[in-house]
Amino acid sequence: MCLAVPGRVLDIEERDGTRMATVDFGGVVKEVCLEYLPDLQVGEYAIVHVGFALQRLDEESAKQTLDLFAQLGMLQEEFGDPWELAAQAGETTPFPDEDVIEEARK
Repeated sequence: MCLAVPGRVLDIEERDGTRMATVDFGGVVKEVCLEYLPDLQVGEYAIVHVGFALQRLDEESAKQTLDLFAQLGMLQEEFGDPWELAAQAGETTPFPDEDVIEEARK
């Protein structure tokens, strides 16, 4: 599942003509494209989906949503290490097609 997650902008820079930000999602830090919100500033919150900031969000709403996601374990699901998650599920790989390919090689 892919969520739209609120995050706080830590810093902003331009890379190869694209406005990018480092964003904190309740302790998980990721790089995010700001092209849809060109006036977003450091310290502000935005809803982010698949690496793009889509909508500005007030701090209270962002924190409430992050707390709820954390309580439900959704942040780990969204941002967790795919290898760790696969191991917890008893899978040999987080990418199901790899199992099929490996089995076909035998």
